Amino acid sequence: MQVAATLSGDLLGVFEPVPGSRHDMYAWRQSHFPEVFAEREGMGDLGYVGSGMPTARRKPPGQERPAGDKIYNQSISRLRAAVERAIAHLKDWKIPATRYRSPLATFPLITKTITALTFYKKGW
Repeated sequence: MQVAATLSGDLLGVFEPVPGSRHDMYAWRQSHFPEVFAEREGMGDLGYVGSGMPTARRKPPGQERPAGDKIYNQSISRLRAAVERAIAHLKDWKIPATRYRSPLATFPLITKTITALTFYKKGW
């Protein structure tokens, strides 16, 4: 699933899960988030390297990480903590917190329902 949240930890949207075991960038491109959030500046984890969004910097192979990269990565991590908190709040609902055992065809509907209930809970 692709999840968009504000830096204050408020959920903005959840895109339906992409079938199969897919990379984050594949799911990002399949979602409508690039178009919907084109006017906003985004941020992603290392799974989104190459998307144009700021991400943490990887350690160069066989080398030590430069001190500037460590500071940059800490800054990104501090900002992303709120987004991770929004994802954690989605897992307040039992279905996404545990292994899903129902028919996969019903999972997108359940995802939409949980998203709607989360917005309702916030008063949106």
